Amino acid sequence: MMKLIVSIAALVAMVAAAPALDDANAQILTQENVLEADGKYGWKFSTSNGIQQEESGQGGVAVQGSASWVGDDGVPIVLTYTADENGYHPQGVHLPTPPPIPDYILRALRYIEARNAQNV
Repeated sequence: MMKLIVSIAALVAMVAAAPALDDANAQILTQENVLEADGKYGWKFSTSNGIQQEESGQGGVAVQGSASWVGDDGVPIVLTYTADENGYHPQGVHLPTPPPIPDYILRALRYIEARNAQNV
């Protein structure tokens, strides 16, 4: 029994002494950059702590990309996005969503629309 306790204690000590894969000690595992003469570009990288990101597009016109990492709670997070003349459009299940529009507001908007249609 004593050998088991000593073995468990030794195992716990080894795990505690192991180097952490935290953000401060992360290493870049892969990195690519592409820049074309017509303004098209692309880049991507991945790190030892699980961060991955990539983006491509036409400089100053439109881009699309994605990023992924593991949150503090251990849950993987994936973000995809586009940006163009209509703005920045992120998507991901981790992003907050607005509450539904209340029925009385929807009714008021329909009423206003109907009144405007009558006045045209």
